[in-house]
Amino acid sequence: MNTEYFEKKGYKPKYFLGDRVFGHWNSIPYIGSVGNDTVISLEEGPRITVILDLPIKYNNVIHNIVVTKHKYIKKLVNFDELPSKKK
Repeated sequence: MNTEYFEKKGYKPKYFLGDRVFGHWNSIPYIGSVGNDTVISLEEGPRITVILDLPIKYNNVIHNIVVTKHKYIKKLVNFDELPSKKK
């Protein structure tokens, strides 16, 4: 019964563990993998934890993880899966 309730009422994530994303944090571009897409509070809304491929140094602090909103990231496209053009 609990499973049915959360299937109907629970948050449905847009990104899943390991999805590759691109974004900007404090005007610094980054690429990373999604660690979590969840809602902690209804006031804040959904947020995404991104594990960075390369660390970002900002204000003399090194960041390996960024917590951001959906509107600030885009899913990376795997160009190997696109059909090749035949001439």
